[in-house]
Amino acid sequence: MEHSTKRLAVSLVALLATLALFATLSAAAQGVSDTGPPIINPAIDEAAYLRVVGNALGHRARRRLSEADFIRMSREPGTIVLDARSRAKFDELHVAGAINLSFPDIAVESLARALPDKDARILIYCNNNFSGAEGAFPSKLPSASLNLPTYVALYDYGYRNVYELGPLIDVEASEIAFTGWAARAR
Repeated sequence: MEHSTKRLAVSLVALLATLALFATLSAAAQGVSDTGPPIINPAIDEAAYLRVVGNALGHRARRRLSEADFIRMSREPGTIVLDARSRAKFDELHVAGAINLSFPDIAVESLARALPDKDARILIYCNNNFSGAEGAFPSKLPSASLNLPTYVALYDYGYRNVYELGPLIDVEASEIAFTGWAARAR
């Protein structure tokens, strides 16, 4: 088993254990007894979500890009750069040419409008890819990085030609072009 595959397996086990612990602690904190009948909501499928997370993270492991590859691929015809941060953070500073679809707004209809071709190449990035611009790219916990749920959501909706900017890059030293009101103020 390759080192990266082992790391992925360990990460998945840690994720599942964390989710189980969170569910247990959440129920305990709310005084919820596990002796009652389960609460069923057909619009929420935890088991399917966990399967998708595992599949998506396996797919993602082979699709992380260096800064140079991200720049090169972003310039190729038909490539879409997607920023899933809030509209306010996007307006402040974003990768030039990116479109914004805030993560909470990712849904069937919004994806059909913003990304109608599920085979189009999509490049994603998030707060945790950039340092030196804390207002526009506030740090998140590594486990809460927006790249992870964005990649999983796109994968779940059928987008398989997704790539992710991998490294943490200083905005001031980056070769990536940025735009937004903070870029104009510099």
